[in-house]
Amino acid sequence: MPLWIDVGGIEDIPPLGARVVKSPEGDIALFRTADDRVFALYDRCPHKGGPLSQGIVHGTSVTCPLHAWVISLETGSVEGPDEGCVHRIAVELQAGRIRLGLPAPRLVANG
Repeated sequence: MPLWIDVGGIEDIPPLGARVVKSPEGDIALFRTADDRVFALYDRCPHKGGPLSQGIVHGTSVTCPLHAWVISLETGSVEGPDEGCVHRIAVELQAGRIRLGLPAPRLVANG
């Protein structure tokens, strides 16, 4: 079960823009489309680790600022002819607030 956390309002992200949220697993890039949908991906291009949050959002894709790889915000998959995938994070909007569904912390039993 994911752990849902509030990370801000939709107005904190400009249309066709991004913002970064820090997490124990690494930086998460939040993207806002022109039609106010919000997506979340880990902020590393699978090619050379470029910061996707600094890329160009177009439609439901983002173009990596380093080598112009195009990644689907809906699936995290790299669009052809390149190959790869970026881990997606579950997102929900509630009354203009953005919530991320982060993996629940793993508990380790002692003994």
